[in-house]
Amino acid sequence: MLTKFENKSARVKGLAFHPKRPWILTSLHNGAIQLWDYRMCTMIEKFEEHDGPVRGICFHNQQPLFVSGGDDYKIKVWNYKQRRCLFTLLGHLDYIRSTVFHHKYPWILSACDDQTIRIWNWQSRQCICILTGHNHYVMCAQFHPVEDLIVSASLDQTVRVWDITGIASTHSGLRKKNTAPGGTSAMDEHMRHAGTTDLFGQSDAVVRHVLEGHDRGVNWACFHPTLPLIVSGADDRLVKLWRMNEAKAWEVDTCRGHYNNVSCVLFHPRQEYILSNSEDKSIRVWDMTKRTCLHTFRREHDRFWVLTAHPTLNLFAAGHDSGMIIFKLERERPAYAIHGNLIYYVKDRYLRRLDLTTSKDSAIMQLRGGNRAPVYSMSYNAMENAVLLTIRATNIENSSYELYTIPNDSEQTNETPDCKKSSGMTCIWVARNRFAVLDRNQSLLIKNLKNEVNKKIQAPNCDEIFYAGTGMLLLREPELLTLFDVQQKRVLGEVKASKVRYVHWANELNYVALLAKRTITLCNRKLQILCTLQESTHVKSGAWDDSGVFIYTTSNHIKYGMLNGDSGIIRTLDLPIYITKIRNHQVFCLDRQAKACVLNIDPTEYRFKLALINRKYEEVLHMVRNAKLVGQSIISYLQKKGYPEVALHFVKDERTRFALALECGNIEIGLEAAKTLDDKLCWEKLGQAALFQGNHQVVEMCYQRTKNFDKLTFLYLITGNFDKLKRMMKIAEVRKDVSSHYQNALLLGDVTERIKVLKGSGQISLAYLTALTYGLHEEVESLKELLDEDQANNLEPSESAELLRPSPPIIQTESNWPLLTVSKSLFEGAALAKSKGGAITTTVLTSEDLDVTPSGGWGDDDLGLDDDNPLDKAEAGSAGEEGGGWDVDDDLELPVDTETTTQGEGDGTYFVAPTRGVSPPQQWTNSSKLVVDHILAGSFESAARLLHDQIGVVELAPFKQLFVSTYSRSRSAFHALPDTPTLYLYPLRNIKDPKSQVPAIGLKLNDLIQRLQSCYQLTTMGKFNEALEKFRQLLLNIPLLVVETKPEIAEATELISMCREYIIGLQMELCRKELPKDSIDVQKRSCELAAYFTHCALQPVHLMLTLRTAMNLAFKLKNYRSAGSFARRLLELGPKPDMAQQTRKLLQICEKNPVDESPMDYDEHNPFNVCGKSYKPIYRGKPEIKCPFCSGSFLPKFQGDLCTICLVSEIGKESMGLKISPLQFR
Repeated sequence: MLTKFENKSARVKGLAFHPKRPWILTSLHNGAIQLWDYRMCTMIEKFEEHDGPVRGICFHNQQPLFVSGGDDYKIKVWNYKQRRCLFTLLGHLDYIRSTVFHHKYPWILSACDDQTIRIWNWQSRQCICILTGHNHYVMCAQFHPVEDLIVSASLDQTVRVWDITGIASTHSGLRKKNTAPGGTSAMDEHMRHAGTTDLFGQSDAVVRHVLEGHDRGVNWACFHPTLPLIVSGADDRLVKLWRMNEAKAWEVDTCRGHYNNVSCVLFHPRQEYILSNSEDKSIRVWDMTKRTCLHTFRREHDRFWVLTAHPTLNLFAAGHDSGMIIFKLERERPAYAIHGNLIYYVKDRYLRRLDLTTSKDSAIMQLRGGNRAPVYSMSYNAMENAVLLTIRATNIENSSYELYTIPNDSEQTNETPDCKKSSGMTCIWVARNRFAVLDRNQSLLIKNLKNEVNKKIQAPNCDEIFYAGTGMLLLREPELLTLFDVQQKRVLGEVKASKVRYVHWANELNYVALLAKRTITLCNRKLQILCTLQESTHVKSGAWDDSGVFIYTTSNHIKYGMLNGDSGIIRTLDLPIYITKIRNHQVFCLDRQAKACVLNIDPTEYRFKLALINRKYEEVLHMVRNAKLVGQSIISYLQKKGYPEVALHFVKDERTRFALALECGNIEIGLEAAKTLDDKLCWEKLGQAALFQGNHQVVEMCYQRTKNFDKLTFLYLITGNFDKLKRMMKIAEVRKDVSSHYQNALLLGDVTERIKVLKGSGQISLAYLTALTYGLHEEVESLKELLDEDQANNLEPSESAELLRPSPPIIQTESNWPLLTVSKSLFEGAALAKSKGGAITTTVLTSEDLDVTPSGGWGDDDLGLDDDNPLDKAEAGSAGEEGGGWDVDDDLELPVDTETTTQGEGDGTYFVAPTRGVSPPQQWTNSSKLVVDHILAGSFESAARLLHDQIGVVELAPFKQLFVSTYSRSRSAFHALPDTPTLYLYPLRNIKDPKSQVPAIGLKLNDLIQRLQSCYQLTTMGKFNEALEKFRQLLLNIPLLVVETKPEIAEATELISMCREYIIGLQMELCRKELPKDSIDVQKRSCELAAYFTHCALQPVHLMLTLRTAMNLAFKLKNYRSAGSFARRLLELGPKPDMAQQTRKLLQICEKNPVDESPMDYDEHNPFNVCGKSYKPIYRGKPEIKCPFCSGSFLPKFQGDLCTICLVSEIGKESMGLKISPLQFR
């Protein structure tokens, strides 16, 4: 049995597969109905409207409906798309055992404990027939898959076959053959007499056969899908096979083997098998022809209740006490081998050959053997035209292989060829006339074409072998794969890869893909790991593309994987397929029926990425121009890989285009996008990016558009453009910005203008002192008249005063600052050519670029000149006539020959500025999934998200101090030179691996083990509150560990268990001490808590103390039997002599009267866990839920509450599990 999916839940009483989608419905004993996607292993929806267990469940084969029947006497019809119950059918008077839809008519069949079977029309929502005759509970009723028959099973020990031809002809809603098109339909006839249903049924349904043979109640019966057979299972532990015809029915045979009630039984839809399950905790597979048991699958603790088969796929589902399991009986992967353009595969006991060039598919040889097991694997030898077939038995040690020589095309194919057969688990060709066999003794046998052993090699831990080229083998061990030279008997390489199932080599054997259940490892010829790909579903097959890309399939996708670790989805699949070969855009594959088929794929995406990785930029540019590469995924990929300039080709949205242009330093495209957007924030970002590159002409435009006068003034100052600085002074005067006006005059060294500003603002004394200092006598005399005589006499310039005269610029900067030539960007030039209509031209800023009209956000109020001021008119010129903006004068036009970018002399070569690298903390968060690495990187949010996903953490407050202290040791800071920014040094734990560096960890597992000893000491001294706090801190430190080996992972898990046991034990002890002792019930509760404490996994010294406390409390309560039990357990631990002597005396007293006067809720012989919130025992077999972090046990009513043990996780939350090692992600 191959398990495909398993889930845990309450007892499952009903199951139903969806006919087309990978869904299954489970109806539970607690009244819930769950809809699961078994391919993705997720629950889609939960339906809870029934009151009590739900036993019957069934999907409709066409409509988005399902029906359920429960112990609340109700049948409900649901729409799973609308996620609600549509209506309820009432009429049954007891528990409803089964509900099924008819495959053709709008009918529902229900079986009930009221001893009746009812047929309902779900369209009219009425009962159209009641079948009576059983005199006990009707456990099951099923429609015949083709004929108008019903089979029912009852606890009256009979199986009945009902003929419903009359109902079908009367109530089907279909016109009778002899009814005219305009005549009255049968449905209309029924609707007119809908209220005339007889209480005891109608004559439309009659009993055709009554099958009697079981000695006890029959639980299940069903029809064979094609033959006139019925199978039944009953409480007499028997499975019976019945045959019927029109006249009679009789028992064919009985299958014996179950040793408890048979719950459910059914026919295999496509093979001659019978499947049954039972309350004896087993599923059995029977041969229908020989009536012998072929296989038995057992569970340890769970009884089986229901069994169902998928209508089209080789899948079965069984419901048991603690959930359900989906399985298939045998492997469906076809065996095949590839040589050039030929594919050899096995189908229907024939070896077939498919020629990919001509698409000719022919049977070339019939295989020996009759009812044989399917072929597990195949190995083809082109030189000898021979094939090896491995046949795996249920017990792998009984496996065998067959050696065939394929006949030539001229020979007859109907003759059975010669076959050499021998035992062996796997066989593979290793040379032209040699093949290797792995036998049951884990030895490698090298044999010749006569099946004779030439060489024997011991491989003690090997459990599987794979082909690795001529004379080479890959030997699989539990956690290792070894490249072995058969001739030289030596190991050439090895790789850590657990449970590898399939190996696929590239055409030139330079790369290999190792396929595990959900992991793909890509390696080179020396088995050095290049990358590892993780999947959420099963990996089915794969093959290498000619370009070196690995194409593989999962349960529902065709995907690609590249050597650098990139992967993606090529297309989706309805059903799993097995890839045999990739050629261009075609995928040659086999399905589960070994039918050859060809699928077309679009390889553009992975070829584009491959060209980008291999730096084939001409090919990338060609694909950009001609291929339809769109979507956010390709844009984000290009950004992630450092090619934002390529992403510019796929973006139509101007805002995204603007952001990408800034990211790749393309000021020209950023300027175009900013003009289109005309947003203040965009202009500010563009100005910052242009200033970073020294493109001060674009910076000037951005400052003009955003009216940033201060920055514009400084820009003109540092570029030495005093002419525009004078214009800025005039604009400040127009704006009446006194501060800016004075500052510009100061920068220009214009003393007259400064005196004018000071005088205009009422600062007469400052104006007078300025004129006096600079020796402007005319101004001094005019200003002196405005001052008092005493004030003027007191104003004298300082003897040490220096005249403020700005240094003249050595040269005015007309061109942009030179850029560092880094690398030629082919895409940069292509993007400009595309945006400029194919011609790459130089961007020139003219006066039109600098003009700012009122529509650009510059109001007339800012720069509009006052007509009453003649100075404004004279200075503003024609700008005043145009009514606003920066257009003060035409002098602001820049020279035409000014360039905005640095370029070669006429060669059209464009360059990009160097992009900043990724900081070490950002690398840590990108490459690591360990919580502590994200904390050390300062990414607390992603660390909290990882804690939530891994161990269900919902309360982060207890982690705050740990986060801060961990982050504080992530880096060291130092100053390289005075007045320079602080530099940081990041300690690393894998400094020898430059590709994936991760931070050093200050917390070690040994540190926590030492802390554990101090916790033990506090417990021994009786400081319970302090010990409790220390244990909890120790517990919270464990998720912040990093360990390297599996034993260390196990040790950390064991440490969690120790902390949990002590925390819950100390909490119970503290709770016990707080209880008052005023009543017998409280004393009994105190004794119970002490008793539960003795079942915590404690150190012997602490366990002796808890046993002594519990013994004394039980003795005082006169519970002598319990006290004696505690005394015996205490003596087994070997206490000190004085304690042992006192304990023996107490035991003697207790054995004289071994009874408990106050019975407690405590059973020492029944294993239990203590609920961490209510401190009540949860005995084995009772429902319980766990904390995903500390694994503390809780009663189901506390689902969703905060765990009281660790104080951080949500009780019962589904999570991935604690991850503290890179090994756990492989």
